[in-house]
Amino acid sequence: MNIQIFGKSKCFDTKKAERYFKERRVKFQAVDLLKYGMSRGELLSVIRAVGLEAVIDQKHPDAPLLNYLAYDDAKLEKLVEDPRLLKTPIVRNGKLATVGYQPEVWKSWE
Repeated sequence: MNIQIFGKSKCFDTKKAERYFKERRVKFQAVDLLKYGMSRGELLSVIRAVGLEAVIDQKHPDAPLLNYLAYDDAKLEKLVEDPRLLKTPIVRNGKLATVGYQPEVWKSWE
């Protein structure tokens, strides 16, 4: 497994995801979204796995503004520019990905 966890340092679900993999002695790479962001290619890979709407944090105050963008490309650019709009944690294992805390899916990766 090649696990990457994209999250925010103060996100409770991100901390729970990291703990999940630590407890199972699975090595992972933790990436702070607010500090390093996510490349367009990485985000596209996640979107292919889970869909565009799944990666948007609907609780963020600016999330409704994304609905006014007509094209998915414009939404993608906005998400790359402002990673605060992404729901966390985003957990990648190669081409597989999840958004949010989803241990039931991660078990199937083992």
